Amino acid sequence: MSRGRLRVYLGAAPGVGKTVEMLQEGHRLHAEGADVVIGLLETHGRAGTAAEAEGLELVPRRTVVHRGRTFTEMDTAAVLARRPDVALVDELAHTNVPGCATVRRHEDVAALLEAGIDVITTLNVQHLAGLQDVVEAITGIRQAETVPDEVVRAADEIELVDLPPEVLRQRLAAGKVYPADRVDAALTNFFRPGNLGALREIALTWLADRVEEDLSDYRQRHGISDTWETRERIVVAMTGADGGDRLVRRAARMAGRGRGELVGVHVALADGLSAAAAPRLEGHRALLEQLGGRFREVVADTVADGLLAAARAEEATQIVLGATRRGRLAELLGGSVIQQVLRGAGRSMDVHVIPHEDADGGEGPLPRAPRLSVIGARRRAWGFALAVVGIGTITGVLAPDAGPFGLAAARAGPLAPDALTTPLLLHLGLTALVAVVGGIWPALTCAAASMVTANAVFTEPRGTLAVDAGTDLVSLTVFLLIGVLTSVLADLVARRAAETARARAEVRALTRLATAIPGADDPLELVVHEVRRLFDLVGVALVDTTGGQVLASSGTVDGTADVVAVGEGLQLQLAGGRRLVGDGRLMAALVAQVATATTRTSLQATRVALEEVTASHALRTALLSAVSHDLRTPLAAIVASASSLVATDVALTDALVREFGGAIVADAGRLDRLITNLLDMSRLEAGVTRPTLQATGLDEVVAPAVDGLEPLSVEVDVPASLPEVWTDPVLLERVVANLVDNAVRAAGGSVVRVLAGPVGDAVLLRVVDRGPGIPVDQREAVFRPFQRLGDAPSGRGVGLGLAIARGLSAAMGCTLEVEDTPGGGTTMVLTVPVAGTGVRSVPALVGEGP
Repeated sequence: MSRGRLRVYLGAAPGVGKTVEMLQEGHRLHAEGADVVIGLLETHGRAGTAAEAEGLELVPRRTVVHRGRTFTEMDTAAVLARRPDVALVDELAHTNVPGCATVRRHEDVAALLEAGIDVITTLNVQHLAGLQDVVEAITGIRQAETVPDEVVRAADEIELVDLPPEVLRQRLAAGKVYPADRVDAALTNFFRPGNLGALREIALTWLADRVEEDLSDYRQRHGISDTWETRERIVVAMTGADGGDRLVRRAARMAGRGRGELVGVHVALADGLSAAAAPRLEGHRALLEQLGGRFREVVADTVADGLLAAARAEEATQIVLGATRRGRLAELLGGSVIQQVLRGAGRSMDVHVIPHEDADGGEGPLPRAPRLSVIGARRRAWGFALAVVGIGTITGVLAPDAGPFGLAAARAGPLAPDALTTPLLLHLGLTALVAVVGGIWPALTCAAASMVTANAVFTEPRGTLAVDAGTDLVSLTVFLLIGVLTSVLADLVARRAAETARARAEVRALTRLATAIPGADDPLELVVHEVRRLFDLVGVALVDTTGGQVLASSGTVDGTADVVAVGEGLQLQLAGGRRLVGDGRLMAALVAQVATATTRTSLQATRVALEEVTASHALRTALLSAVSHDLRTPLAAIVASASSLVATDVALTDALVREFGGAIVADAGRLDRLITNLLDMSRLEAGVTRPTLQATGLDEVVAPAVDGLEPLSVEVDVPASLPEVWTDPVLLERVVANLVDNAVRAAGGSVVRVLAGPVGDAVLLRVVDRGPGIPVDQREAVFRPFQRLGDAPSGRGVGLGLAIARGLSAAMGCTLEVEDTPGGGTTMVLTVPVAGTGVRSVPALVGEGP
């Protein structure tokens, strides 16, 4: 008898529709002729789920009595006796009631599979045993019912049932997941948007890993060694060399764009010669892990072999290498790692070679300004050596009475008339070659030495500088002129090439600097650093000579620095590096950039000062405008009520006296709250609010905060069993009072709910209203003070409540966020840390007024 097949519908959270998907698959198989029964179904009171089960045979449950109570469980024996083709079994992670033959439901499912019955079941990702620590860290809830990972991994099919977090929360708010009395608590605790998003990512990642394992098994069974690009895996070579951090960041960006996996590989040579890179390698390894990558170290005979072996083991799709810093001779003798990797990667892996740059992302110092000769001393030495060897060779080979190429006609007598032609042509070619290799001075020397040698050896009379034939004299003169011209032209070409390269570098530098200055936080520091880098200096400083103040600096500047005037009272001090000969044009342009940056910095400081003045003026204007209304109205009401009470011309009844007295109390309380808010806001703006934190019961704070409000307008559900929170009870009461007062005004007569529940190491206090809600783009704006500007009669308060609540929350180490209320409205979420074992003491409020 063959074993049955197991299909698992995996969900990220309750309510995503796993059971419905299972039932719909049962109907499809039944329509195709399969014998399908429902072994166990949990509807949780959902009418839609129960309706989906209609038309499928349901095996009755068995009853189990435990401690005097009756429970129902799946009747595994009845399902085995029924022997259907397919059994639908809900909630794989369920723990059976004590007294059953098995402890967990997955054991019942295993019995059905052993009997050859196919099983379709459901499971939430938080019930996987291997993910318990991760799930608890996210949700703050430890799952009591779990399934071993190997049980689920052994399934023949796993299908993910997924819903976006907001859609699931809307279903929850509509009562499609839990009964109405459990909705608010669920939204507060487990079904927070962040929790749902994290669980969704965990489910997707877990399933992707399982699919990858299946694919790897398939390739092994079929002997497929080539890498399949089902998922990007990027291997970056890590040597510990300078610039390795930039290489790791580039590879991390590539992996991020392709949502792939990043692996850093360090190849330790079998001879142990790579140990010197270890100190820098540790820093690069820490950066790799910080960016989400994994580190591997392999031992191999060569770097290329080790890197390719690790890339194949990781099934990499891309390899990232840094450009070599080795010279051409070293590559010729030891081989090129890049070329070896390119040849060994084949078609299955892409190889990226990243060029090195300076640590600051620039292009390095500019080429030096052209000097008298643009050819370096080493090349000039090679040019002189080539001239000596060339002249000696030509003379030794072609001289009369010498060698097989000697002028045989001259051995028996005078030289032939054309005896000078061949040597001069060869000397002319040698002069041109020396000009290319060594520049103008070796070429001029070669031309002069060639003319003297040719005159002495190849003209009559030989051995002297005299010339008998006029034609020989013309030939020697023309040769010298052509040699000199060739030398000058060769040097001119080299000089123009150097100038062109330098001009391009200057344009790039100035363009980069002009582009960076507008967006720089400190333009002066940027320009000074660029001057130092471009001229390869030890240090640069911009000094205000009037006050002796250093406005910006880069590197070290000593007393021997060169000084360049920038403007009135400003100078650049340049220390170390090369002399700035020939760099006047670029320096002038950079000085102009320094002046521009100085002006820009001054303008920025002026703008900031003006903005502060403007903001202060707007704040005072808003305050006066708001207070003029919100103080005048209750004061006028108090005066009117008091005047009525003391009036002698009107007889007041006891009811009227109580009414006037109540109005006075209410308006006085309104004035008190307004003045308290103004004082709180002034302390927050001045930075003198210091909370005194202590372990506090949240219910003890919420009760007085909502005291005085209409009993029917606020509904409080803050259990006394909640863990104590670490907060300042006085300040927290003000925060809650402002939040509730704001919610009551926004609710428009509907009930405001105040709920609280633990989540991890914090307690979440939620103030829920059913008002018009706050658009996403305006959520931060509501926390700014004086949002109700003007003397508008609608609404009350000066718009300080939420600003004070946010400021006091931050002072106490709490966070205050805005969420949508499912079904419409706004939910203010206050996160307060749970009290720990340590006691922290913060000074009480400083500078409080009366």
